[in-house]
Amino acid sequence: MPLVSGAEVVLSAAKAGRGVGAFNVIQLEHAVALIAGAEQAGAPVILQISENAVKYHGALKPIGVATLAAAAASTVPVVVHLDHAMDRDLVTEAVSLGFTSVMFDASKLEYAENVRATAEVTAFCHENGVFVEAEIGEVGGKDGVHAPGARTRPDEAAAFVEATGVDALAVAVGSSHAMTERTAELDFELIGLLREAVSVPLVLHGSSGVADADLTRAVEAGMTKVNIATHLNNVFTDVVRQVLANNPTLVDTRKYLGPARDAVATEVARLLTTLKAT
Repeated sequence: MPLVSGAEVVLSAAKAGRGVGAFNVIQLEHAVALIAGAEQAGAPVILQISENAVKYHGALKPIGVATLAAAAASTVPVVVHLDHAMDRDLVTEAVSLGFTSVMFDASKLEYAENVRATAEVTAFCHENGVFVEAEIGEVGGKDGVHAPGARTRPDEAAAFVEATGVDALAVAVGSSHAMTERTAELDFELIGLLREAVSVPLVLHGSSGVADADLTRAVEAGMTKVNIATHLNNVFTDVVRQVLANNPTLVDTRKYLGPARDAVATEVARLLTTLKAT
């Protein structure tokens, strides 16, 4: 299936009241697993490559091109998205490679500077037909950049969207990045107020720490794009540990990465159902 735009997937889901799963790619195994899970569920999916993942690989192009190629071979709509990019040059490179969605993260800046920088990136991306997500109200747990406990004000969110022209907005409503236990307590009343105040789809970051029932409730309250990374890393790593523990002389990486990839695919299919993505 040809690559689809972030706008096509996210806006159609928002209109229908569905969620869209956005899952992180670190290695090619992740991209293959995420697509396989989406195909099992018969749902669109967003493959995210973060700025931290780019640093891990040393460059965007190798993992970006591989992910784009995997996405183009999918039987369901797949969006390839640059996540939490603070480097403007990285945004430019992603657009040139064919990414159809980017999240520009200027949330560590003062509000006025966040607006200015985000508006400039948004204008560039829109000139190239690329969907733009931004963030206001810091989400905890992200490398010390974000303040735990912060919440997004509906009036400020509405003003930010109007001033920047972004297509989707990540908001702080109680979740936190990098949680390994699913104990986050979301502010569903705030989600509803934000949904009423903001004209673009809402994005929930740090969703690994949110229980299944609350993920469904968040979508019903007004969230559209739901980012999940750490939870799937747990699934992947647990299988690798189990296989190696049962086979201590194993050296063929395919023998433990393959089962881990398959387990992630199964969990992605389940999560997409939880998110009402179909």
